[in-house]
Amino acid sequence: MSDQKYWVGFDRVRGIGSVRTNQLLEYFGDLKTAWFADEAQLRQAGIPDKVIDALSEIRSEIDLEGEVAKIHSFGIMVVTIKQDEYPPLLKSIPNAPPVLYVKGQILDEDQFAIAIVGTRKKTSYGKQVTMELSRFLAENGITVISGMARGIDTIAHQGALDGGGRTIAVLGCGLDITYPPENHLLSQQIIENGALVSEFYPGTQPEAVNFPPRNRIISGLARAVVVVEADERSGALITAKFALEQTRDVFAVPGSIYAPRSRGTNRLISDGALPLLDYKDLLLILNLEQTADYRYVQQSLPKNDIEALLLETIRDEPLHIDEIKNITGLSTDKVSANLTMMELKGFIRKTGNMTYQAVSDDREIYEV
Repeated sequence: MSDQKYWVGFDRVRGIGSVRTNQLLEYFGDLKTAWFADEAQLRQAGIPDKVIDALSEIRSEIDLEGEVAKIHSFGIMVVTIKQDEYPPLLKSIPNAPPVLYVKGQILDEDQFAIAIVGTRKKTSYGKQVTMELSRFLAENGITVISGMARGIDTIAHQGALDGGGRTIAVLGCGLDITYPPENHLLSQQIIENGALVSEFYPGTQPEAVNFPPRNRIISGLARAVVVVEADERSGALITAKFALEQTRDVFAVPGSIYAPRSRGTNRLISDGALPLLDYKDLLLILNLEQTADYRYVQQSLPKNDIEALLLETIRDEPLHIDEIKNITGLSTDKVSANLTMMELKGFIRKTGNMTYQAVSDDREIYEV
């Protein structure tokens, strides 16, 4: 993305977030034009003088190309809200972060995600529930979202990995910093099987003020939030609040009325959150049973234009490779190589000497 460096530049300016980024885009059309605008033009765009001063200071001292190169040197990708790679669920929330910093990969299948959050001071009950729940979700193709904090968050990520699934950690600091530090190995495992995500520029320290904004991204990436354990002042309740504002479902795991770590979750249920009594309820209520069908459809789609053309050509009646070549106009080498791959994928089968037929499948596919 050629203008990505300007997004990074504005992201360095104190006082410019999602609202003012949208102001700049609406007035100037793109951030490159806005970056080179003079003070009068910026005022006309509705930018306050204090923010204009901060922008002027950044513009005078920053090397945009160098900034982007430094980010990439940490193995971090920049994803702006205008890019297709930006998570669609997150894009739909109020005040979605204009820029995300990502280590690892966010995939299409991660739109089927559930956030699991809770207290840092978990009990044995909370640990057991979190581990079982995260493994269950992973085994059913659901990506687990959490914040990699000590306690429930860490167990949620580990359970997803143990279940052979994907997990995404949203951090309240720059991605060049591991927080908490004891989760260094876990963070590497998450990168290999999901992603680390932050809206904070590399080098940003894990200050307390960063975590409430971080929580809105946790809920924004998920279709629902499950609060496992939380006392009445837990940050997990902030995530639940954001989830409700974002029209996400909120589940809470009930606990003993005598347990301090269950007071927050029990209060959530009293206030209308759905009690999580059976892990399968998440799949049923959120219609996430369709994830297996979604994955099946994705695996069944042609990977390139040649495969698509061959699939269109090869129907129920067997065709010889020479007929396929004549119909498609492709060379023998291209037809042969792609037919071999398509046979391995299960798209087609060989019915005779150099003769191929499409594989029919009676499995019902849902539109997702």
